Amino acid sequence: MSVVEKTSRVLRRAANVSINEQLLAEARDLKVNISRAAEDGLARAVAARRGELWLEQNRAALESSNDYVERHGLPLARYRGF
Repeated sequence: MSVVEKTSRVLRRAANVSINEQLLAEARDLKVNISRAAEDGLARAVAARRGELWLEQNRAALESSNDYVERHGLPLARYRGF
């Protein structure tokens, strides 16, 4: 299920946005649902930004974990069957 499908059952609100004129004309010619396309793009941008923020907030913990593994190896390596 895509991000837009997950949000398709929520209330929608009108919003004014500025869009490249040629792109808008082509989208209309191709019968693209502009609201849904904008919503999908916005949902992807929000998800990407959330991922960036998570990485920023957890960078120290990830680096610490990587440093530990470099110094001591994987904690459960002795149980690996391969």
